[in-house]
Amino acid sequence: MGALSDAKKAYRLLKRALASRSAVQRVRRRLAEREPHPQGRFQVAVYFADGDVNMYQMRQWYRPLAELAERWPVVVLARQATGAEKLLEEDAPPVAFVPKIRDLERFIATQDIRVVLYVNQNTRNFQMFRYGRRWHVFINHGESDKMYMTTNQYKAYDYAFVAGQAARDRLSRTLWDYDVDRRTIEIGRPQADHYSGILPFTADDRTVVLYAPTWEGDRPSAHYGSIASHGETLVARLLATGEHRVIYRPHPRSGVVDEAYGAAHRRIIAAIEAANAADPSAHHVYDHGPELGWQLTAADVAVVDISAMVYDRLAAGKPLMITRPADERASVDTQGYLADCEWLTVESASEIVAEVERVRSDEAAIARLRMWVQHYFGDTTPGVATEKFHAAVERLMQEWERWEASEVGAVRPDEDDDDEEADEDEA
Repeated sequence: MGALSDAKKAYRLLKRALASRSAVQRVRRRLAEREPHPQGRFQVAVYFADGDVNMYQMRQWYRPLAELAERWPVVVLARQATGAEKLLEEDAPPVAFVPKIRDLERFIATQDIRVVLYVNQNTRNFQMFRYGRRWHVFINHGESDKMYMTTNQYKAYDYAFVAGQAARDRLSRTLWDYDVDRRTIEIGRPQADHYSGILPFTADDRTVVLYAPTWEGDRPSAHYGSIASHGETLVARLLATGEHRVIYRPHPRSGVVDEAYGAAHRRIIAAIEAANAADPSAHHVYDHGPELGWQLTAADVAVVDISAMVYDRLAAGKPLMITRPADERASVDTQGYLADCEWLTVESASEIVAEVERVRSDEAAIARLRMWVQHYFGDTTPGVATEKFHAAVERLMQEWERWEASEVGAVRPDEDDDDEEADEDEA
């Protein structure tokens, strides 16, 4: 068994290496067909060290970054070929493919990058931190009360752009000796200014329910996924009424760790297909597209797991329920919204129809929702968050100029030294 397992592992590694090599070649060919980036053009960079599996972390920033680029040109520093390939295919900012440290050094030496934005906590972010005289800013890929939102890694960045007071409170409770007032800047949820998209159905009198579960997690404390515990039951109940329309939008990583979780996910898809075949006017939706926006505004009620989707929906200011993790070992922050939210337990999943009606009509629940929206995102008037985002970047640009002016004539250390750190380069 050991030899067979080793052989399978070696085969998977070889297959992955060949796929990576092919992706590198495709990216380089595509970039060779384009005009090279002008020297000195970019002042803002987004550092993205992930592959295509985590593209959802970048996609939600495309439109806010496009607006920002009207003032300060933005480039994405893509470290992996599969991620770079997706960025080149999609409506992303300009891309610099820099798989190796020397590629990264050569590119930034030609630009005037003053602010570097990070959408996740990839360990290879550390390779970018070596470059001083620019601000390193964590912007995250969503707002939530998951433990990910209070990691000590926040201290590695010069600043963090956070959604609102709830994020500051969360960091203050958790991180020792972290100057929240100085190192965090509130920007609301600029992505919410771009919630849009074409509905894949014609609106009618059906109650639309968005079910957006997260993946199963890779450790007990992160077992937030509900597909296997809640999902099959609640989707089956809603499909059976003839009065509801289900939008099923699972996390793209659903089933990557637990095959049983993946099997439950596939059964939900099959159930949706069967319901649409039986009643074509139902127009239930299995949504796995890259665009996120219309789902959040079209749904009368959303059912989501503990994830960034809670707060994406909260920013829309419309009714939602949170699935209570079936695994009691899952870490749940009971200091914020999750202490006062509308929980959907495993047991109550079978009563989903009544629960949907309750959260739509309960005045007390509606009032609580409004209060928490303000606490997490501040003013959610369309356009306000975008203004805050731009103002935050403007502030850092001014700070950069102040520091630069104070060092005129100073002798600078050579960042591009010969002591190049070990780097898992692309094939």
